[in-house]
Amino acid sequence: MTAPADTTAVAAAWWLCDHCRRPVYAKRLARSAGVCPECGHHRRLSARERIDQLLDPGSADLLSAPRTADDALGFTDTRPYHERLAEARERTGLDDAAIAVRGRIGGVAVALVAMEFGFMGGSLSGGVGELITLTAETALTERRPLILVCASGGARMQEGLISLMQMAKTSQALLALDEAGIPTVSVITDPVYGGVAASFATLCDVIVAEPGARMGFAGPRVIERTINERLPENFQRAEFLRAHGQVDVVAPRGELRATLTRLLGALAPAEHVEEEPRTPDSVLLTDPEQVPDLDPWQAVRLARNVERPTALDYIGLFIEEFQELHGDRIGGDCPATVGGVGLLGGRPVMVIGQQKGHTAAALRERNFGMPVPAGYRKAARLMRLAAKVGIPVLTLVDTSGAYPGVEAERGGQAVAIAENLRLMSGLPVPIVAVIVSEGGSGGALGLAVADRVLALSNAVYSVISPEGCAAILWRDPDAAPLAARELGLHARELLAQGVVDGVVPEPEGGAQSDHRITAERLAGAVRPVLEELTELTTDQLLARRRARFRMFGSQTPPDRPVPER
Repeated sequence: MTAPADTTAVAAAWWLCDHCRRPVYAKRLARSAGVCPECGHHRRLSARERIDQLLDPGSADLLSAPRTADDALGFTDTRPYHERLAEARERTGLDDAAIAVRGRIGGVAVALVAMEFGFMGGSLSGGVGELITLTAETALTERRPLILVCASGGARMQEGLISLMQMAKTSQALLALDEAGIPTVSVITDPVYGGVAASFATLCDVIVAEPGARMGFAGPRVIERTINERLPENFQRAEFLRAHGQVDVVAPRGELRATLTRLLGALAPAEHVEEEPRTPDSVLLTDPEQVPDLDPWQAVRLARNVERPTALDYIGLFIEEFQELHGDRIGGDCPATVGGVGLLGGRPVMVIGQQKGHTAAALRERNFGMPVPAGYRKAARLMRLAAKVGIPVLTLVDTSGAYPGVEAERGGQAVAIAENLRLMSGLPVPIVAVIVSEGGSGGALGLAVADRVLALSNAVYSVISPEGCAAILWRDPDAAPLAARELGLHARELLAQGVVDGVVPEPEGGAQSDHRITAERLAGAVRPVLEELTELTTDQLLARRRARFRMFGSQTPPDRPVPER
């Protein structure tokens, strides 16, 4: 007689995807890090699996926390809380809903907490809050970046207000890391709700989310019942959150470790930075007579040429290991403003630029390079992060101006620009701004209060567009070429006025004729300037930056006579 089949073994060999409902061979699922190879759905992982996937092999060193009071309230619902705890501990082998370790990611020493959703829904207890706080304190003492891998349904109700107080306690621990300049990264996995979402999960410098991960304060069912409305598609999912400025990066699980490695390489670099060989001596022009005397209207047309390199083109050509960061954290992510961290000649830098496009579709997608308030607020957030970790800021200015629209005004366009002017005036790290094509009015200045302001030789920078000036003062749109001449907006005059400190010559035919050479020249001009500024103390840096802008309107810049027109 044939023995009955071992159905347990058969079931263990296969996994039924929660999303597409297709069976997947368990070994195949393991090879794909728990991502369904049929539909891309990310299976929920245990805390131990997270640690194994993210840390360098063999680097994990377990951190323990003293066990807190298990059941201070003597809480009972349908079952006593102490029974639920005992069952969760037996099932998971953990004391509570998180594991903390020291380890390395891409060779960088980190402190990491991974939450365990399988332990009472990853709920925030006194024990979990204590473990996160102690791990943050370890990161502070040892000056390690803190990585928090979050998965939680919210506060643990059975612990009452002790659970609620963990929100404040862990937030204080992150504040201490902010004050010490230690980077923090949150990894959002499915799901993150309630008190965890409203504390440490969203207080980190950078928030990375897995595809489809849900995050919010109130759950979707509660919201639907409260407002009696149908919720938007993908509401509270990672992609929705990124579009609405609340997460920086949506990283598939297979790319998560590489994403963290790039971030740590820029935000937590080794003390000694191995510099790449210097490019040939800078070709930066500092004498107005060396800059080609271009017809101003021709310069305007060249600056607007759709084939000129965009901010992302330049970033792709001379910023290594770039990781774009999204969102202003308060509801928006402007497509006309891009930014992130990377390496310039081996040195970490925060790069922020205004992005246009090479086609009609790309221009529309990027709002024609005209930022809305979320763009300036995103830039401000990234600049504050640069200041926290002590890396310089490079801005690439290319806009006809801030977006003039009803929603922009409702969102506080003027306030957003003004806040950036104040922020940049006191930012305690070097700032270099480059007018790469078009610098339009306050929309450009919102990224150009810098220690050094450079311009490409065919770039323009003006208080108003020639067309706008002609319409207002000449009452004739055909007078735009005349207005361009009177506005003194092209590189030669900008250098003579002291508005820019140097001009980067473009290749023959303009930047649009050779993106690579233009990028090489730009990088070659920026690197020595950043090196020079890095040698200054913070007090020297700020005093000189403020003096630079203080002089405008008070005197003619020395040794820079305005050339005849």
